[in-house]
Amino acid sequence: MTDAPTTTILFLLFPGITQLDFTAPAQALSRMPGVVLAGAAASLEPIATDSGFAIVPTHDFARAPQADILCVPGGHGVTDALNDKATIDFIARQAAGAQWVTSVCTGAFLLGRAGLLAGRRATTHWGYTHLLPLVGASHENARVVEDGHVVTSGGVTSGLDFALTLIARLKGDAVAQAIQLAIEYDPAPPFTGGHPDRAPEAVTAGLKARVYDAAAARMEAALMA
Repeated sequence: MTDAPTTTILFLLFPGITQLDFTAPAQALSRMPGVVLAGAAASLEPIATDSGFAIVPTHDFARAPQADILCVPGGHGVTDALNDKATIDFIARQAAGAQWVTSVCTGAFLLGRAGLLAGRRATTHWGYTHLLPLVGASHENARVVEDGHVVTSGGVTSGLDFALTLIARLKGDAVAQAIQLAIEYDPAPPFTGGHPDRAPEAVTAGLKARVYDAAAARMEAALMA
């Protein structure tokens, strides 16, 4: 009797990661039958997240297993990671052997820097979508965008939608629906303004002025470096 085959899901970890970009899809994907999750970083040192606590990688780049599903989260640390050769080389190397290459939020720009979005449709956090052409991608206004074996998702909470979409592709709708039910993902937010298409204009403008105009400028500078 042989062991059941496993699917290796590998998350890239880097300083300044948005923890929910990682932990939300990881929670859903970990419940898919026959999977093993791993988190790879440049070293085994704890990775500082944007939430004030750290995540400990399971592997460093040199010893990471080959991913069947590669997932690249986002976060404000992307701007530094974009020009870290070891990180970009690791993404490219893993993507070459992966069945699925995926990103959450601004992780799309790390895929792009590794040459994986050229000529593809993609999405990212709404504050940065105008920068996707800098990595050769065309923006599609959706929470999850599939283009061949490359799947990108929008900002932060979109990672759950991406995970359930991918589970449905791999294991069928019934499995994805069971996992959605198990984690009680039944969104009923107190406001309908989770995207600029629906948020009050003043709220969007204020958030852009406080955070995303400067953040997008930093991202653009890193992409142009």
